[in-house]
Amino acid sequence: MSQPMIFERTAQHQQSTRIPSRRKKQTLIAAIGIGLAVVLSGCNDDTGDATDNDTSAAGSKSPSAASSPSSASSAPASPSGDQPSVAGWQTQTAQKHHFRYDVPAKAAKWKVLGEDTALSYTDKDGRPIVVMTAAANYREGGCASSPNPKAFGEAGKGQLATVGTTGGGKDGTLQENARNWAGNWGFAAYGGADHKPEIEVSQAKPWKQGGIDGYTATAQVTVTNRPSSCVPPKAVVHSIAQKLPDGTMHGWVIYADQGVPNALTDAEIKKIMSTVRSTGS
Repeated sequence: MSQPMIFERTAQHQQSTRIPSRRKKQTLIAAIGIGLAVVLSGCNDDTGDATDNDTSAAGSKSPSAASSPSSASSAPASPSGDQPSVAGWQTQTAQKHHFRYDVPAKAAKWKVLGEDTALSYTDKDGRPIVVMTAAANYREGGCASSPNPKAFGEAGKGQLATVGTTGGGKDGTLQENARNWAGNWGFAAYGGADHKPEIEVSQAKPWKQGGIDGYTATAQVTVTNRPSSCVPPKAVVHSIAQKLPDGTMHGWVIYADQGVPNALTDAEIKKIMSTVRSTGS
């Protein structure tokens, strides 16, 4: 089993860059519920062999009553190739993590980043702890402050929501990894160890659509560090986890500010999630 690890303070990084993979087994201690700290099993390591060096992490002592989005009969059919499933939307493809998804058009303030652009939060030594690629941002640059300044690349620049892909390890179950990814990103993006947010992570639920036979989980986040009014009081994180034939597990994650002007609604988030599909490779 890997040893627990606590986020510690690091300097802020602002440049956009690709982050090299580091094959380290780690477990994150996260703030859950009302100021409680819990640790999921170190054997639940979704990133021991991760392409993006994510970290196993947060769970919930008392799973949230909020339901996770699930497949719906009204979800659009998966389009062929890289064509968007919603007319006028933009398509992002993560070849490395075998996901494809759509986000609204540029006119709706969505920006699709380069597939290899990495978004991350770092530890005390500046090493990435959570990382995503093949990302997209909503209303980038709209807020001058952040609950956690230890952002690297394009993370933490004031956007109201971020979507991306992660993973690549073989440890743990899909259910555990779905919960870990939701909890990890809620913890890192909305405070980290210096200003631990309060997090409740739902139980993982089956996700069967878009060629994906996996699981989804939701983290409800209460932000405890609000250095300015543009930092949201709350946030929500949704994950989708899938396993490839080689046994590696990969995740799709969206984390979104809540309780601020122009925040994504639950319906808007679910519509984006309905476009997530496997690349089929």
